[in-house]
Amino acid sequence: MNATTAPALADPTDDEVAALDAWWRANNYLTVAQIYLKSNVLLERPLSADDIKPRLLGHWGTSPGQSFVYAHLNRLIQHTGQSAIYLSGPGHGGPALVAAGYLEGTYSEIYPEVSLDSDGLTRLCRQFSTPGGIPSHVSVTTPGSIHEGGELGYVLIHAFGSVFDNPDLLTVAVVGDGEAETGPLEGSWKGISFVNPARDGAVLPILHLNDGKIASPTVLGRKRREDVRDIFTGHGYEVLEVEGDDLPGMHHRFAAVLAEAYGKIKAIQDAARGGDWDGEMPRWPMIVLRTPKGWTGPHEVDGVTIEGTWRAHQVPLSGVRENPEHLALLEAWMKSYGPAELFPGGRPSAEIEANNPQGDLRMSANPAANGGVLTKDLTLRPFRDYAIEVLHPAAERFENTRVLGAMMADLYRDNPDNFRLFCPDETNSNRLGAVFEVSDRAFMERVTSDDVKLSRDGRVMEVLSEHNCQGWLEGYNLTGRHGLFATYESFAMVSASMTVQHAKWLEEANHLSWRAKIPSLNILLTSTTWRNDHNGFSHQGPGLINVVLNMRGAVSRVYLPPDANCLLSVADHCFRSRSYVNLIAIDKQPHLQYLSIDEAAEHCAKGAGIWDWAGNEDGDKSPDIVLACAGDVPTAETVAAAQLLKEWVPDLTFRVVNVVDLMTLPRQKDHPHGMSASDFAGLFTDDVDVLFAFHGYHGAIHKLVHGRPTADRFHVRGFIEQGTTTTPFDMTVLNQMSRYQLVEDVLNNTKASPANAQELREHCRQMLEKHHRYVREHLEDMPEVKDWVLNPAT
Repeated sequence: MNATTAPALADPTDDEVAALDAWWRANNYLTVAQIYLKSNVLLERPLSADDIKPRLLGHWGTSPGQSFVYAHLNRLIQHTGQSAIYLSGPGHGGPALVAAGYLEGTYSEIYPEVSLDSDGLTRLCRQFSTPGGIPSHVSVTTPGSIHEGGELGYVLIHAFGSVFDNPDLLTVAVVGDGEAETGPLEGSWKGISFVNPARDGAVLPILHLNDGKIASPTVLGRKRREDVRDIFTGHGYEVLEVEGDDLPGMHHRFAAVLAEAYGKIKAIQDAARGGDWDGEMPRWPMIVLRTPKGWTGPHEVDGVTIEGTWRAHQVPLSGVRENPEHLALLEAWMKSYGPAELFPGGRPSAEIEANNPQGDLRMSANPAANGGVLTKDLTLRPFRDYAIEVLHPAAERFENTRVLGAMMADLYRDNPDNFRLFCPDETNSNRLGAVFEVSDRAFMERVTSDDVKLSRDGRVMEVLSEHNCQGWLEGYNLTGRHGLFATYESFAMVSASMTVQHAKWLEEANHLSWRAKIPSLNILLTSTTWRNDHNGFSHQGPGLINVVLNMRGAVSRVYLPPDANCLLSVADHCFRSRSYVNLIAIDKQPHLQYLSIDEAAEHCAKGAGIWDWAGNEDGDKSPDIVLACAGDVPTAETVAAAQLLKEWVPDLTFRVVNVVDLMTLPRQKDHPHGMSASDFAGLFTDDVDVLFAFHGYHGAIHKLVHGRPTADRFHVRGFIEQGTTTTPFDMTVLNQMSRYQLVEDVLNNTKASPANAQELREHCRQMLEKHHRYVREHLEDMPEVKDWVLNPAT
């Protein structure tokens, strides 16, 4: 890409250097005070052991480097008016980012009790890493953050997600050199291959190398400088470097490098947006910043070097309550920053405030870091527009997810900068390819004539990394936009920890009135366990359902639509929702269809219901047994089993219950979607045995119905870790959930003694034996199963 560097910012004046340094020293002081002090936070009297917190928790080592970067970004924003947010990869540097928000005044605006005076300073310090206070890392309580400090490895992924379709935003992502050793972070550098400078914002990665993690050196910190440059040059970045610890020299050098990086970013964007773009992949800048770990802290303690080593990682002086010498070192350390000068009368000085941007330009107050305030509702066409016709239940097959692809194609049409699909190279495979009628795949690297639907103008996000896809969507959501992450079910476990951390973020955000609700994280699991017969055991695993079930009910939602029309209803609900983790599991292969669109809408609104057409109840008498099902394959096997029962043992009465919303099963006090006791009894009775065919691990259902009347009457059949490369029906046989095994279970668990039961048992055994022989001879399922449909006459 042909782009010249935009005019750089002038070297900072003496007054600006003084303001930068004062702001930085104040931040360092507050960082130390938060870690150590519960009182006497401005050292108005000699420090005593009683002023020290009983438990010292926090991370000093990364904090001074991070606050140094923050101070300089503030100056850049003041000069340029650039909208910017700051994401902290070394999130355990929490006190530095909390202090930044306090110095900018945002913290006191959000939390008025933490006022800009000596009392507020005391509250700021007392709350840090203490019961009833705030965490030790950058978290949801930290103004300006969209990135949880516990999510080591995801900062750059979230940064890229935040700038897609966000042309005016600059996201600065500070990457710690310990974090840089993680797999997700190593893969996330590829984000620049998907950023379009004409319509997206920009990410400025700052790799902060201080050569130490918790107990040893870091890989990149010890690599030769030229090797580090080669790594990131190979990724496509223009590497800018700055290092040192001398002052004020470092202020001048870093200001110059930051101005150079910003100038290059603006030049790339101006060329792309002004029509002077030759279509080549831009070479975006990044900064490698080398500063000592624990910079400005104690250089040596008890004859051991601290500053510049891994020993500065957490609390460099850990025995200050018991050791008078350490207490004296702490007091001298804190006084070296000049607290009386920095906080006259307990308030940040005018020199500190001179380094702050104003209003929403403060990074701790930027609306993009509280994305709910920017969120616009999606333009959604009526989901009934995409419905398929279902004249009779279980009579025809259809690829369930194909209708979702059609829905999302219109979402792309109607929301050109507010919706994206993120999928690991599987959009067509997952039957979502209708989106390509509207948009290509996004790609900024070289495109050849053999490529299909791939261009720099594309907005469908495909990269073979679950971490990148899910993390990009999370960053997109957190800054106020909508989307869907679609992946093969088993590989959703690759990024399962991201799902957990995002759910924790949402859970805690619910307790903060100033955090506006954001678009939900929508995850589609397709190519599911039961239909990965072709890929084999490695691709067979429904574990993410259990992960989401463990989250708090305020945010967790799990949907198992049995057919295409139910999927449309569920998807419409999820796309409209806010601040949930919505997990939808449904397969992409042709499956039986059961409900018309109106029936599906009613069924999904309730979350579960009785399918009268599938059972054979007569009158108000309780059935002999209840057949329940959740998931497309379990539903098909249950409906087929029900038909066998009707044909062979007509005097056995049974009910078929289908569950779409798993969260209707718990008690109301356990989940907001939980059914009332009367509604639960209306479906499952209070005392009749229930045979439940379930998409996932059987323990999930037992957990959900815990506390319901005689919960041990639920007999669950689900995935039991039996799988291989085989046929679809053989997967159900291996996991004891085939229609024939369900029938046997019914006969074994009902208290009734229907006529012809023994003959039906024998028929089921014969069919299982026939299946075993048939698949090994013909390499496919027998016609009785593969072509089975429900006779409309029955």
